[in-house]
Amino acid sequence: MRLIVGLGNPGPEYETTWHNLGFLLIDRLAARVGGCKFRAQAEARLAEVTLAGHRVLLVKPQTYMNLSGNSVGRLLDLFGEGNAANLLVACDDVALPIGMIRIRPAGSAGGQKGLKSILDRLGSQEVARVRLGIKPDHPVSDLVKYVLSPIPKRWRDQVDEMIGQAADAVELILARGLQEAMGAFNHRVSPDVDAVENRPV
Repeated sequence: MRLIVGLGNPGPEYETTWHNLGFLLIDRLAARVGGCKFRAQAEARLAEVTLAGHRVLLVKPQTYMNLSGNSVGRLLDLFGEGNAANLLVACDDVALPIGMIRIRPAGSAGGQKGLKSILDRLGSQEVARVRLGIKPDHPVSDLVKYVLSPIPKRWRDQVDEMIGQAADAVELILARGLQEAMGAFNHRVSPDVDAVENRPV
């Protein structure tokens, strides 16, 4: 089974923060199938649904961001034959402008601690991911504080549109594969995005 994992932090205090865009994407995908009941297993909230004609497992790890690999690794063993090819991860990315998404078939975590935890747990960088832009439009002295702050009202419409685009991208990945989805959604990203180093959280 294909696992669609959205990264975030559990608890009401984190629900509307930048760092929880992965959870928001999972909720959007669940809504698209008419809603579904999530159950608790392997330190995660998960629901099996049919999306783009495929049975998939929607996953929201409940370990807190930095330990996401503990939950995802167990679930991949249980439902995805331990094969990283059956995993798609969605997470926020401070290198991408707000409102922009980027699909990649593999690569480093780029400083995203939840993604790093997953890559470390699997011992591989061959994990497909959908990155959701949250780059601040102004200088910030503490990026950790920024990503854990609530999304300001002035950005909520743009973030909502980005979540919708990301949901479209996930459905296209399932229906036609990563390459076609990359061609459809990556064209707005500047070529130097992947050159950014030392991106925290």
